[in-house]
Amino acid sequence: MEDGSLPVESERRVVDGDTPFVSIVIPLWNEDESLPHLKPAIDEVLEREALDAELIFVNDGSRDGSFDQLEQFKAEDPRVHVIHFRRNQGKSAALSAGFEEARGRLVVTMDADLQDDPNEIPNLIKRLDDGYDMVSGWKKKRHDPISKTLPSKFFNGVARMTSGIKIHDFNCGLKIYRREVVETFELYGELHRFIPILAKSQGFTVGELAVQHHPRRWGKTKFGLSRFLHGFLDLLTVLFLVKYAARPMHLFGAFGLVSGFVGFGILALLTIQWYMGQPIGDRPLFFLGILLLIVGVQFFSMGLLGEQINHMRQKTERIERLKRQTRQLPPAE
Repeated sequence: MEDGSLPVESERRVVDGDTPFVSIVIPLWNEDESLPHLKPAIDEVLEREALDAELIFVNDGSRDGSFDQLEQFKAEDPRVHVIHFRRNQGKSAALSAGFEEARGRLVVTMDADLQDDPNEIPNLIKRLDDGYDMVSGWKKKRHDPISKTLPSKFFNGVARMTSGIKIHDFNCGLKIYRREVVETFELYGELHRFIPILAKSQGFTVGELAVQHHPRRWGKTKFGLSRFLHGFLDLLTVLFLVKYAARPMHLFGAFGLVSGFVGFGILALLTIQWYMGQPIGDRPLFFLGILLLIVGVQFFSMGLLGEQINHMRQKTERIERLKRQTRQLPPAE
């Protein structure tokens, strides 16, 4: 393969005696109605494809009968692992806990409401052999109300344009990863929406696969307008972390220089007019120039502080690496 990634479709289904071939991570919140249908559907796919797998259910503080359902799965099937949160902490925290628990060579994520089809799991595995480290599902024909699909299309368009990753559905719950991908980033807030961006920023290749999407038959949707707003705020956070975390001056310094030069230009022009006898003390343009100059200095200072913090962090990491290397050296004879 061109990028050196190992093919997975031809690998042994059992990597070794203790390591499953694939880990299926399923975050859920109040899905007791769909769980009795979800588990048999996954089991049927695993048996048909002869996949050695583990199932990791992450109960994100459910207040219905999900707890009892999952405990029953765990008692009946040794492949099942269950993580219970005492309170709802969000999908990012649930996925992060599932990733830490996962032992498989590959990691699949899917939602518990059965809108994601378990029959797509073999197709995702095959798609990895096209040279990708991660493949995101694309709900090409989506069965959701317009109040959910329209904001999603707009959000995905903005994410695609700003990140440069040409996929259609950043937030599809159905994804597959090589194990090393999920070990490279930490999820919090709503960052699960931007896993493709985080993966690409670490040098991994990201692909897409059109997947089957089903109408919701059980439970209630967890989507709301507040999540749409939070998603855009987190998109700005991710773009900053990916593009400017190592060079904050490139962002803050650019804003500072533009604002400062415009403010300086305004004040210079007003100074000339003042020398020519025109009063400027009560002109709004005078206060705008002062404001832009101050804002420019503040942005530039933020960039310098960011560079200093980044320099100190790198220096600390370098010292820690030297200490570890020193401890590993053999004693002098």
